[in-house]
Amino acid sequence: MARVLVACEYSGRVRQAFRAAGHDAWSCDLLASEDDSPRHIQGDVMPLLAHGWDLLIAHPPCTYLTSAGARWWPGRQQEQADALAVVRLLLGAPVPRIALENPVGRIGTEVRKADQYIQPWQHGHMETKATGLWLVNLPPITPTHDVREAMEKLSAKEKHRVRYMSPGPNRWKERSRTYQGIADAMAAQWGQLL
Repeated sequence: MARVLVACEYSGRVRQAFRAAGHDAWSCDLLASEDDSPRHIQGDVMPLLAHGWDLLIAHPPCTYLTSAGARWWPGRQQEQADALAVVRLLLGAPVPRIALENPVGRIGTEVRKADQYIQPWQHGHMETKATGLWLVNLPPITPTHDVREAMEKLSAKEKHRVRYMSPGPNRWKERSRTYQGIADAMAAQWGQLL
């Protein structure tokens, strides 16, 4: 049984997928877990990184990193520098296998290019949302259930649901949620390497 830490995850989806696959998986976020799991640590993930994990999957906040927010980058250089510093710390953590997930944005130009971009429609979800994976000692995720052809028949609002989500206080939270099909693919494919 491998020890897996899912950093910056409040939903528990990735943690639950790895636990269902038989691993000792934990999540950590500044927010409380949505599922009230005892396997969630509410707080800063940095002190936990050296606790003997076999795999780290990190979802650092993308507010100052994503290209979708580029119009707000001017005047936010310090916040962006701080966010990139967190990314570098996570990618350099003392963990043998690391996956860092984030949308298209500054990580690819300031740290290094993503090893892979994945889409929800590659894993059974009728939506599009390009997500980069920066990998350390892990192979790219293989698509598990490609529904692109059916998705392309949907309206733009349906297939780009995340992009067109209504403004509101929880919009950022809903947009950052990992798709279940992607969480399951990570657990099935990377879990077998552990």
